[in-house]
Amino acid sequence: MPRILIVDDDPIVATSLAELLGDDGHDCVTAHDGQEALDVLADAQRRVELLITDMDMPRVDGRALLKRLRDEHPGVVPLVLTGFGKIEDAVESVKLGAADYLTKPVLDDELKLAVSRAAQTQALLAENQSLRDQIDERFGVGSMIGADYRMQRAFDVIESVADSPTTILITGEEGTGKTLAAHAVHQLSARRAGPYVSVLLEGKPESLQYRELFGQAAPAPADASRSRPRDTPGRLHEAQDGTLVVRGIEHAGPTVQEQLLRVLQERRLDRNDSSAPRATNARLVFTAGRGLAPRVESGVFRRDLYYRINVVPIALPALRDRPGDVELLAEHFVEQHGRRLQRVRRLSPETVEALSRHDWPGNVRELEAAMERAVLLSPDRVITPADLPAEVLGEARVAAATKGVAHDAGWVHVPALADGWTPTPLHDAVAEPERQILLAALEANDWNRSETARQLGVDRTTLYKKIKKHRLDEPG
Repeated sequence: MPRILIVDDDPIVATSLAELLGDDGHDCVTAHDGQEALDVLADAQRRVELLITDMDMPRVDGRALLKRLRDEHPGVVPLVLTGFGKIEDAVESVKLGAADYLTKPVLDDELKLAVSRAAQTQALLAENQSLRDQIDERFGVGSMIGADYRMQRAFDVIESVADSPTTILITGEEGTGKTLAAHAVHQLSARRAGPYVSVLLEGKPESLQYRELFGQAAPAPADASRSRPRDTPGRLHEAQDGTLVVRGIEHAGPTVQEQLLRVLQERRLDRNDSSAPRATNARLVFTAGRGLAPRVESGVFRRDLYYRINVVPIALPALRDRPGDVELLAEHFVEQHGRRLQRVRRLSPETVEALSRHDWPGNVRELEAAMERAVLLSPDRVITPADLPAEVLGEARVAAATKGVAHDAGWVHVPALADGWTPTPLHDAVAEPERQILLAALEANDWNRSETARQLGVDRTTLYKKIKKHRLDEPG
């Protein structure tokens, strides 16, 4: 039975509620204002799973207590019990995470039912946390998850070198998690208490790249009697005793490359515009996309700098190259965003199949965005293929159609070509299957053209042109 913390500034109410729930086997603790409740929650020896609180209390009121609970004790499920029930308070309480909102005087059975429902929610949260811990232990490092052997190999390298001062180069396509990997290096190192500083080079002129990385000396004042303004420190200086992540190193300009090479060789910043060299012990981690190798080969990127930054290479595979991780990642993101948005959701088998068919050009970043959207828009607890973005759903629908899904599911069987097929122009050969797919999709959606276009992954104009091309008219 979960332990319950009952918070009410009326000692009689708090005690009577504790006795009522105690008779059902609950271990109850009482507090008489929000601050006393926070003190109980902070005591690790008095672990609490459920909280019942009044709203109007001295020192820390119920609203402030719910906010602190949400931020500092997310595993505790709160219920609100107040003598002044207002719609506005109920809405605000739910937004702050309250599982239920009850008004005094409350019936015994009503309270017990609310506590029972809250206990089920708390058990689900605890189970989800346990699953997250197991996933992190078996398939993850830091905020990254992957069961694929290439990801496991990357995790092994990160854990092996995180606590050393060695320079690391993390490569991969956009959205594969290069920044997450860099952050994992920092968090697993002894520098985790130091600063974590990140700078992006892509899309910036070299002068701005240089200024952000290495800082800028302040100009001398025009009036000699005035004191000289302070120099502007760069990100390298800010990362002292910590980690500096240089993102998009392939976009570094020639002067920036030269200065970085000097920093890596001499472990000091010796700017041309300053007479005071600064030693640095910042750990340097670089990330790069697919454009680094061609730039090295063409001479745009210095080969000697490349050797300096590529001491420990970590290559992150594209998501299409590790399809076995799609379901694992999707379930992780559904749980993560469901917890954040307070929506408990799960994936249907059909949705998992649809996700596995997509090649994910945006990699893990695209998958996470799709799952966040599905959690937000799904009206039910089960996420169906209809909750997926058009570009994902369209591929799955067309693939399902060409594989011969039953007609009553909204699709038709497109027969394979016989061995004795007579050569036919491609335009004519694909016309009839396209017509069947369009007709089946229109019928499945009751001739709703907008929904049909969304599911097929085409715009309305394209759909109208194809309807006209195949002379498909809505039956009268």
